[in-house]
Amino acid sequence: MNAITQTSAAGGLADWIAPARTALVIIDMQVDFAAPDGRIGQWGVDLSAVPPALEKAQALARAARAAGAPVVFVGLFTRPETDSPAWKARMLRRGGDPDDDSALCRAGERGSDFYGPTPQPGDPVVEKARYSGFHDAPLHEVLKGLGADTLVVAGLTTECCVDCTVRDAFHLDYHVFIATDACAAYEPDVHAAALKSLELNCAILVDTDQVIDAWRGAA
Repeated sequence: MNAITQTSAAGGLADWIAPARTALVIIDMQVDFAAPDGRIGQWGVDLSAVPPALEKAQALARAARAAGAPVVFVGLFTRPETDSPAWKARMLRRGGDPDDDSALCRAGERGSDFYGPTPQPGDPVVEKARYSGFHDAPLHEVLKGLGADTLVVAGLTTECCVDCTVRDAFHLDYHVFIATDACAAYEPDVHAAALKSLELNCAILVDTDQVIDAWRGAA
C-alpha cells in the first residue's frame, strides 16, 4: 500500500487529475463523525486520527479552488423516514440501540453540520442516507454536470463511506484517486486494510502533497 512515487507523479499525476476533468469529493466530514462533542465522540470512540485528516482535506480544498477544480461535499443527512429497517435490525442483533444509532447526522441538527472543511458558496452539497454517496443520491448527476470523469477523494471513514463511495465510483467508470492522509478510520489497522483493498481493486493512492503539487502547476 503506497502512494504513487514522486517520479511517476511528476508527469503523470498532473495530467491524470487535471482540474478541468477532476472533482475533489469530501465525504462525511461532519460533527457527529469528527467533533469531540459529536455522537461518535460521545460514545467514547478514539478520534485521534481524525484531526490530521481534516487538516489535509482543508488543504486539498484550498488547492482545488485555487486551481479551478470543483469541490463537492457529500454528507450523511438522516431522517426518521430514511432510517433503514435493515440497519436498525442489525444494530439490535448486535446488542445496540437502533433508535440511538440511527440518529447519526440528523438533518437540521448540529451533528450533520460539516466539520473541518466546509462548503463555500457555489460548492455542490450532496445529501445521502446510506454509506455510498451514489446510492439514492444525486452525486453521479452532479459530477457529470461538472464535466468530471476523475475524482480525488477525502473523507470519513476510510472503511465505510469512503470505501462504499469509491467502489461505486469505479463501477460508474470514474478514475478514482484517494488522498490517503486526508481520510481516516477510528482504528489505524482498519484504515490501512481498507486502503490496501481499494488500491488492489478500485483506486490509485496518493497523498495530499502530491495532489497539491500537481494542482499548483495547473493554477
